[in-house]
Amino acid sequence: MYKELVINAIGPEIRVALMEDGTIVELYVERNDQSNISGNIYKGRVQRVLPGMQAAFVNIGLNQAAFIYVDDVIDGKNAGYLEHVYLSNKEEEADDSLQPETKIEDDDLPSPKSKSSIEELLTEGQDILVQIARSPIGSKGARLTSYISIPGRFLVLMPTVDHIGISRRIPDETERLRLKELILSLRPQNFGFIVRTAGEGMTEDKIVKEMEFLVNLWADIQKKFKTAASPAMMHEELTVTLRSVRDLLAHDADKVIIDSPSVYKSVLSFTEKFMPRLNGSVIQYDGPEPIFDVYNLEGDIVRALKKKVWLKCGGYIIIEITEALVAIDVNTGRYVGKHNFEETVLKTNLEAVKEIAYQIRLRNLGGIIIIDFIDMERKSNQEKVYNSLVEALKKDKSKTNVLPMSDMGLIQMTRKRVVKSLNRMLCEPCFYCDGEGTLLSKPTICNNIYREVYRLCQDVTGDRISLRVHPEIADLLLGEANDIIISLEKQLQRRVVIYPVTEFHIEEFNIMEIDME
Repeated sequence: MYKELVINAIGPEIRVALMEDGTIVELYVERNDQSNISGNIYKGRVQRVLPGMQAAFVNIGLNQAAFIYVDDVIDGKNAGYLEHVYLSNKEEEADDSLQPETKIEDDDLPSPKSKSSIEELLTEGQDILVQIARSPIGSKGARLTSYISIPGRFLVLMPTVDHIGISRRIPDETERLRLKELILSLRPQNFGFIVRTAGEGMTEDKIVKEMEFLVNLWADIQKKFKTAASPAMMHEELTVTLRSVRDLLAHDADKVIIDSPSVYKSVLSFTEKFMPRLNGSVIQYDGPEPIFDVYNLEGDIVRALKKKVWLKCGGYIIIEITEALVAIDVNTGRYVGKHNFEETVLKTNLEAVKEIAYQIRLRNLGGIIIIDFIDMERKSNQEKVYNSLVEALKKDKSKTNVLPMSDMGLIQMTRKRVVKSLNRMLCEPCFYCDGEGTLLSKPTICNNIYREVYRLCQDVTGDRISLRVHPEIADLLLGEANDIIISLEKQLQRRVVIYPVTEFHIEEFNIMEIDME
């Protein structure tokens, strides 16, 4: 499979697309705001401790207070047990994903693992060194952890724990043992390290250099923590461009194409310093056409924001993103099949599986995901769909957990979420419907107007009633729904005059009594 990174850095935002055989499978967007701050390290001040939630709010200098759960606070008394829980997840996630991962699914309240309570560990006004485990999403503030991890090209430094881990993507047991013994013999001060996938085959000299770099970086962070006034940023993660080059170019992509000359130079400088053998893989695009247009990506991005996605067979899926979960519904649509209903349903569901796995990855959907497949009578067909989904999700680097299909044809799954989904990143609630997704129908609005006029104007003394409405409602009241106006005039013994107002919301109307004297 041929993979390449396409980076659009000309303009107010940076967009990084990971392509597989010419198809976009992942998209990362970075803007000059606080939307993606995962991995940043801060000196924060505890604002409020919540014993009932076993959590605390921490001021780290953002517009919205961040929060930290008791299990994410280093507890000296129970460090060994908590570190085991933390590291068992951290080792599994020491792969080539662009974003640092938090140790617990972000929508799940943590299970009680710490023997100490939050009020024993933190007090209001206390300064604390924390790292962003998950960027702010919607109304939720950033999630924090005091288990600091600093990723490099080959290693991840964990200065707060004593542990050596090897990425599970390095399968050779001999190589795993070699790397573990090498790290044990070289690491300073019993610092914890995880060898990333890119560290496979790494020489001792490279290990020493990266260890020195990460340890010096940690020493600098500690020095800043002692002198800086809280809240303050101690360390900022690399930009999305440099992260993508660092984490994807060596294993997940064959080349990277960049349209901005300045960003191209910075990437080239980065690869010369840390990845010299990959210099030839960095290419500058200088064509007249926008780079995303050349790869036909703009249309793919627009389609990734739509609720309805059509399947090749004629069926379709509907993707609804809510505050608590993502609901995906599979429908046969125009597909009627050739032989029998069960075969038609199975084919639609199997095709939907591939599209669902693709859309989940592209849209970066996370948290709880409920998939409503078309009902199948045969248990064997249900298992086929389930197994196909599990297999399709293996391409996804984010951690997923899929439960078997229920008797109602539902599959429940979770996917680790650290940053906003594509929809939350690029869209905002409709100012017209306020995010409801629907509006009152025109007949309903006309009927509401009738009731409101009748309620307010039974005792009017003026000569007529002025009714200001949206132009489309005015057309309806003067045309098909004119019987509403006739009925009002008859009952109120007053003339009702309709004025269209272009600036009105379609559901908005204004009633006024007019006295001609």
